[in-house]
Amino acid sequence: MKAITREWLTRAADDLAAARVLLSQEELTNVVAFHTQQGVEKALKAAIEELDLGLVKTHSLTRLYEMVRPYYPVIADVDMLDRLESVYIEARYPGEMGLLPYGKPTEEKAAGFYRFAQDVFRRLQAELEGSETSALADQKER
Repeated sequence: MKAITREWLTRAADDLAAARVLLSQEELTNVVAFHTQQGVEKALKAAIEELDLGLVKTHSLTRLYEMVRPYYPVIADVDMLDRLESVYIEARYPGEMGLLPYGKPTEEKAAGFYRFAQDVFRRLQAELEGSETSALADQKER
């Protein structure tokens, strides 16, 4: 695996570790959503780097996954990918551009985002590392 691929995976694992810690803070569900989106985005960008698909300047999980899917079809619930993508802006900004009119994600939704992101990360990491054990994710969960 390329060094840059491993770095993207490390950064993705960092975001997911932050999301896991923040799950215990009910007032921070929007921040959990943001970090889970970032974890998935960075894991997808790791795959793009490993595949030499070029530099991609987008936060669109759908677009990133479309690039990766022919090689690593690891996401079964594309609807959840779309929901997670939609919280990227909503989790960051108030008012008409964000969450305030609708409120923050519920704790249940935040936990669902985390489980989904963790699953995507683990599947992509396993694909990128072959059949090796997911040591990076295990380290972050301790």
